[in-house]
Amino acid sequence: MGKQKKHNLKWIKETLALKPNHHWQASPGYKLFVAGRGAVRFEVPQDWFFEPDTKSFRFLDRKPPNDDCRLEASFNLLPPADWRNFPLAQALADVVEHDERHILSKGEIITLDRQTANIVWTEFKFLDPQDNREAYSRICVGLGSGVQCLITFDYWVDDADRLTPVWDTVLRSLILGLYVSDPTTGAALPD
Repeated sequence: MGKQKKHNLKWIKETLALKPNHHWQASPGYKLFVAGRGAVRFEVPQDWFFEPDTKSFRFLDRKPPNDDCRLEASFNLLPPADWRNFPLAQALADVVEHDERHILSKGEIITLDRQTANIVWTEFKFLDPQDNREAYSRICVGLGSGVQCLITFDYWVDDADRLTPVWDTVLRSLILGLYVSDPTTGAALPD
């Protein structure tokens, strides 16, 4: 398992051996991505290329420049407040409305209510100007347990059958604010 440490605005990967009785589990063919000691957690395909940035984490189906899709995630820790009534759907609609790409069609906003998080996501189709090719962009905003996350997924329309299940797995496995005390075991911090 790789653990990221921030050092002078760059992420340094540190590999730790998992203990035999660790609690980390992922679906077959997937691996767990955990950021901020558990602030954000979700599953990604096991063989995807990981590319950390200063403010986000990127996963690509192949090493650039041969990649056909990009899954990118970022998160913010929120100040203590009651965020349950924050208008997530409207915030997501505003993000899509101000997107500067040539949007061809927009999907509906879908709400996923979880016990500890509110999650909204949508999809739109756009024309990629560089390749003159149609692509999808999916955008998810999650809010819960003092964490706000943003996940985007861009891929070619031709790859939708192959990549839609990846998005479904990311959303199904998304957990916010479940912090771990020991990354080698996955044991949660006591409340």
